[in-house]
Amino acid sequence: MSFVSPLFLWYFMPAVLIAVLVLPRSWRNGIVAVGSLIFYATGAGAFTLLLLACMVVNYAAGPALEPNPWSPPRLHSRRRTLLICVIAFDLSILLVWKYAGFATEQIAWFAQLFGGDFPVAELALPIGISFFTFHHISYVVDIYRGERPALRNPVSFGTYISMFPQLAAGPIVRYHEIADQLPQERSHRLDDIAAGFPRFALGLCKKAVIADSLAPLVDACFSTPSEDMTFAIAWLGAIAYTLQLYFDFSGYSDMAIGLGRMLGFRLPENFARPYSSVTVTEFWRRWHMSLSRWFRDYVYIPLGGNRGGAAKTYRNLWIVFLLTGFWHGAAWTYVVWGVYHGVLLVIERATGRDRTPHSPGARLGRRVLTLLLVIVGWVFFRAPDLGYAFTMIGNMLLPDFTGLTEVVGAAFTNQRLVLLLLALVVFFLPASPVTGPLLESARTKPAAALRVTVMTVGALYAAILVATGTFSPFLYYQF
Repeated sequence: MSFVSPLFLWYFMPAVLIAVLVLPRSWRNGIVAVGSLIFYATGAGAFTLLLLACMVVNYAAGPALEPNPWSPPRLHSRRRTLLICVIAFDLSILLVWKYAGFATEQIAWFAQLFGGDFPVAELALPIGISFFTFHHISYVVDIYRGERPALRNPVSFGTYISMFPQLAAGPIVRYHEIADQLPQERSHRLDDIAAGFPRFALGLCKKAVIADSLAPLVDACFSTPSEDMTFAIAWLGAIAYTLQLYFDFSGYSDMAIGLGRMLGFRLPENFARPYSSVTVTEFWRRWHMSLSRWFRDYVYIPLGGNRGGAAKTYRNLWIVFLLTGFWHGAAWTYVVWGVYHGVLLVIERATGRDRTPHSPGARLGRRVLTLLLVIVGWVFFRAPDLGYAFTMIGNMLLPDFTGLTEVVGAAFTNQRLVLLLLALVVFFLPASPVTGPLLESARTKPAAALRVTVMTVGALYAAILVATGTFSPFLYYQF
């Protein structure tokens, strides 16, 4: 079930919200947990059992991972061993279901070099497995560190892991960020609906009006045969995908945050005008922020962070972004994309260019350069394989006057041209204020006018598009 499907918008979401508002407060976590499992089961089917199995293992391990300063050393050792075993279990589930096919493909390719044969595993990818795996790891690590106690109530635990606003594609909510919101007695007011619905409507507009409208143009550009690729098609496809991905994923995040708020939860922000960044370092403080924070807390800092000197800092950055690329998908294109950004971050840190320059002219130049580097990186992210990515980037670097092919020209309608130009405005906006939080909480007259516009004109038009069946799955559902 997708947030932009009629089933969700007309039936599921209203039913859950009404139940949460009308039934006793002590039932709310149960309503959210059961509703979330139903939400997941409609898309994942039998994979719901896999999610439940992971939940049982991590929930059972939680109390045993809590630190006790008065326990003997051997119990500390057992606690650490248990943590390693649980994390190994979580990662093994992710590795098998998401990466077994990729691994066996590489083995099969290597075997063919020597005239051999090796079977390739073909496993369906469970929806949201990368996200709920990271939630489970955050849960057990935060308990082990003593940052928050384990949840004794299985319903509260189920609410945290399976909460439908963030289950399929984030934001990645670290346990210590939401633990204090999970008690059953938390209040839920109509104010939460009033604050959360405009945010949800904003995300719906981003997704249905802009991202889905640009999708056919992006598909046409990235399906152009390599021999027909031109300078114009390469740049049009790269820029259109840069905008499609942002409005699709930030739209999902706005919808998730708005839904969470309507249910009484405050989920973390995931985007903060990333295309306004002056450096690639700043870009990663603004893009998919919940993923960056997760890798910082559970990988970068445990590796030593920036405490071991320049060489170890660069090594840690490179490892984090190699894993970031691989986390997104089992393909060399994602790995190269992650390494590409890791290299850019190391270069910026090594040369001192990770800091924002003081001169307005220098800031403008660095902002343009950062945006161009990010756009080039998205080509690896979207391309079907590395060969196609390098072909496309090569055409981006070699101007010609060939223009568009007939297929791309047909996809580049006047309506999409207008939407593309409107979406391009995001490249020129200042770094602050961020529209989502402003829409949700600001009490100024411009914010009120924006709320009314989004909830009436924007949401109505988006709903019409959804009703006519012009929506598509969120791009991050595949991760």
